[in-house]
Amino acid sequence: MQRRSIEAIVSALNGADVRYLVVGGLAVVAHGFVRFTADLDMVLDPDPAGVRRAVKALSELGYTPRAPVPFADFEDPEKRRSWIREKGLTVFSLSSKDHPATEIDLFVEPPFEFDLAYARSVRMEVGPGTTASFVGRMDLIDMKRRAGRPQDLSDIAGLEASVSPGEKHDG
Repeated sequence: MQRRSIEAIVSALNGADVRYLVVGGLAVVAHGFVRFTADLDMVLDPDPAGVRRAVKALSELGYTPRAPVPFADFEDPEKRRSWIREKGLTVFSLSSKDHPATEIDLFVEPPFEFDLAYARSVRMEVGPGTTASFVGRMDLIDMKRRAGRPQDLSDIAGLEASVSPGEKHDG
């Protein structure tokens, strides 16, 4: 992953007035547990107009699906539901020739009630003058607990042992 690419992605989404949450490894790092992450995991507001704006903004950065489907298919909620039902798809992976070191995984469906999680989100700087919306610490832990994979359980242990930026331990 490259910082310039993350800044470009966040700037494009912010500029297109897209509501999103950074989740996954980058959110784990932002909340104080440093570990390697290879891609940018994001949850988009499922509002159809917002999804359309996100697809347009990411397309303008050269992002295309890894799967052999048109990126515009991601805009269709029924297609996304069929991908979940028929293929067990949870994330929609994107790559860009302009940003080859920074792949994006978009959740096909939010793994939580988006509006509530967005209200609890935290804004953190990812570059000079560029801030991103990160899923809140407790929502991230809950999300990882539900996923339950070994990396998720490791992330939970690390998050529970660390102090998030701006957070203080009592005592």
